[in-house]
Amino acid sequence: MYDPCFIRADADIDTLSDRRERSMGKLEGKTAWVTGSGRGIGKSIAMALAQEGANVALSSRSQDQLDQVAREIKALGVKALAVKADAMLLEDTLSCVKAIENELGPVDILFNNAGGFVMPREDKNLSAAEVDFYNFADNVDLNLFSVYRATQAVLPGMCERQFGRIINIGSGYAKNSGGPIPYTAAKHGLVGLTRALAAEVAGMGVTVNCLCPGWTNTALVDIPAIAAMKGVDVDTARKGIEADNLQRRILEPEELAPMACLLALPESKGITGQVISVDGGYRV
Repeated sequence: MYDPCFIRADADIDTLSDRRERSMGKLEGKTAWVTGSGRGIGKSIAMALAQEGANVALSSRSQDQLDQVAREIKALGVKALAVKADAMLLEDTLSCVKAIENELGPVDILFNNAGGFVMPREDKNLSAAEVDFYNFADNVDLNLFSVYRATQAVLPGMCERQFGRIINIGSGYAKNSGGPIPYTAAKHGLVGLTRALAAEVAGMGVTVNCLCPGWTNTALVDIPAIAAMKGVDVDTARKGIEADNLQRRILEPEELAPMACLLALPESKGITGQVISVDGGYRV
């Protein structure tokens, strides 16, 4: 069966640009919202959706980055909206959804990409126990509660229209141990949220899945910082990271785009409640 989002590795047979040109239009008329989309994985997913014909709303805390991505998307001939919003604030989430609905229409596809590790608060007035508590709460808020907030803001409309695609961006630590405890716990919780929500809306035309990257070449993978934390040189830190997956390499953000695109398509209605990895074989 022809898969419109599958990109073959053999560039001599089929180029990336040729395949994208043929797959344009699968999401024409749909509105997609990608949180944390100013760079990295979020940007790559937003571009892939636009190449499929979707109008794309972008949100993050960095307006300049969002504006640049919006310009690139508009150059593809579809609409784009850049909204500065903090995923950890309910009021920002709600105002973002309102802006999207006013400019692009109701959200059909939601990619909950915003996330990352929140560093402990530096406040001399807090005890060690309070610092630890807030660090755990902050990480759960960014990586789990933010997903719930954004989802609840658009889910009623999806159910009413009998169509919706919700894709949560997890992590290699969503299924494995080894990461910081607050971050790992939040990402494991994201898997539970994905499955519970998928069951809740299974008969309403809405699918919910979790897409898990492994080590990916984004600003979040700060190898010098990892090296310093482990007390090793940068080259040793990099080799240790690369050894975590079967392909022994760090993936590029664009490598998640084909699977992200597939999960967003109307034809993917049979895929729900799944935790899917694009990680080079992380800790297999």
